[in-house]
Amino acid sequence: MHRRNSVPLTDILMRFLRDEGLETPLNQYRLVQAWSSVAGENVNAHTLELYIRNQTLYVRLDSPALRNNLMYARRQMVAGLNDAVGAQVIADIHYL
Repeated sequence: MHRRNSVPLTDILMRFLRDEGLETPLNQYRLVQAWSSVAGENVNAHTLELYIRNQTLYVRLDSPALRNNLMYARRQMVAGLNDAVGAQVIADIHYL
């Protein structure tokens, strides 16, 4: 017997997460976890705090010079982080 209405499990899980309002928080968590690999070890070593509010990633750094350098690469960091998650999670980054 052949089943014609088979749906991949990943589609079912993503639909469940979306319906329960858990997709966005999960993607935000995944993006914060991806920070160290996308930003690199040096930047991660100077990162004090990360949080997302209104599609903006806020990054608190302990180095003003590094903060200034990262301002120029903001667009690339946004694209790299969103690519790492596989979804449009953030639109901007603010370095504090």
